[in-house]
Amino acid sequence: MINVLLITFTISLLYLAIANRLLTYIKIIAFQGIILFGVAFIELIEISVINLIFILLETIVFKTVAVPLFLKYVIEKNHITREAEPYVPNFVSLIVVTFIIIITFLLANTIADVHLKKIYFVVALSALFSGLYIITTRKKIITHVMGYLVIENGVFILSLAVGNEMPMLVNLGILLDIFVSVFLLGIFVNKVGDVLKDVNVDQLRSLKD
Repeated sequence: MINVLLITFTISLLYLAIANRLLTYIKIIAFQGIILFGVAFIELIEISVINLIFILLETIVFKTVAVPLFLKYVIEKNHITREAEPYVPNFVSLIVVTFIIIITFLLANTIADVHLKKIYFVVALSALFSGLYIITTRKKIITHVMGYLVIENGVFILSLAVGNEMPMLVNLGILLDIFVSVFLLGIFVNKVGDVLKDVNVDQLRSLKD
């Protein structure tokens, strides 16, 4: 069952690569949160109840509900209704993300560690590099935030790759990291949106002191 969920997560990365609408990005982020909820529930069922509850709340409440709703609020408040406007065609993005997945799969097969769960490792690295690719190939700042969230999802899966013990402190650090980053970037987007009609990187490059 876990393998099915992780494969589905990987497929969502491919769909993210060819998505055009910002609302589609948000839906994919929320869908990934649901997948991570299922993976955490199945994989971490044997850990302490308190830690398990915290992890499940982190995935289903924060990743699946709170962050997507906040991003949707930012988009609606700033009237950001256009497409994601990538620098490269969607077909090229699909090829690149597919190439990333293949490379991480080949890399995982070269690692001989009995404690490493390779499917977690492959999906985690795929999410990390796909998130970086989204950040570097999209013009809008809001899509950079979403790319960062994909990277964080990869970090979450990577922590599962090395064992099913996830200390509360690690989860709290991840949660605070996401919250502060999204909060600050959301405020930044709001402030820029009050000045610029369209929030993208090209306009920021034109700003001068």
